[in-house]
Amino acid sequence: MDAKQAETIIKETQQYAKTILNSLSAHVAIIDENGMILETNRAWERFAQSNQISIRPDTLNVNYLEVCDAAQGESAEKSKEVAAGIRKVIKGEVEEFVLDYPCHSPNEKRWFYMRAARAVGSDTLRVVVSHENITALKEAESRLRQREDELKQKTLHLEEANAALRAVLRQRDEDIQEMEQTILQNLKDSVLPNVERLQDIVVRPEANQIVQLISSGLNEIASPFLRRLSNLEAVLTPREIEIASLVKAGKSTKEIASLFNLSIATVNFHRRNLRDKLGLTNSSTNLRSHLLSLEK
Repeated sequence: MDAKQAETIIKETQQYAKTILNSLSAHVAIIDENGMILETNRAWERFAQSNQISIRPDTLNVNYLEVCDAAQGESAEKSKEVAAGIRKVIKGEVEEFVLDYPCHSPNEKRWFYMRAARAVGSDTLRVVVSHENITALKEAESRLRQREDELKQKTLHLEEANAALRAVLRQRDEDIQEMEQTILQNLKDSVLPNVERLQDIVVRPEANQIVQLISSGLNEIASPFLRRLSNLEAVLTPREIEIASLVKAGKSTKEIASLFNLSIATVNFHRRNLRDKLGLTNSSTNLRSHLLSLEK
């Protein structure tokens, strides 16, 4: 290969490299160990033109580090950070330096991702500096954060609403329970005793039947409130409470009669009263199963 052929190959290689460099969307500059700009791509030049810089758009032979050091205003802090990062890459203290930074124009908000790294395969020290426009990504992140904040706010409001609803339901349950206990206590203290006295003094059979119907009706009124064992105890006699406890424990009529020294007929009488007060008179529901369900 003669010198002319070698020169042609070098030119073709350089042109190929330049074509690749110009195909990149990132703004790319190649600088030497002193920070001098040796090469830039078309995206770099277009960005310089759009920002109306006072020097040639390709900024060749401009010292990039000095420009960063001399920056003033809002960009001064980030520019000095960039210069310090590139110097670390030049000295070999770090393999690369990266930075996200804002670069807003009067007409639009912009963000860039800057990366500086040593060129691979170069005989002399060269650093490739690239700036990629990441405005779309930043805006997407901002929208995502906004949606997350909105979701957190909605979740908080929902939790507060649920807490308020639970408090209302809890108060409603307490009010219902208090009302039930009041009604049952009034039945036990004021109504049922008078019905029992009336049964004792009634002579005519047909009148006694009417009294029994009244008693049964009152028990039916009370039975819907007897969903809780605490309410049940408000309308039962002490003996009925004892027998209900043993029935719930699985004791048979014979065993209960033996424990209390009662006749089986007496125990059956109390069991019928329990079924009557629980609204089970005409039901096939097992008494023990029903008593156990009141604890749930």
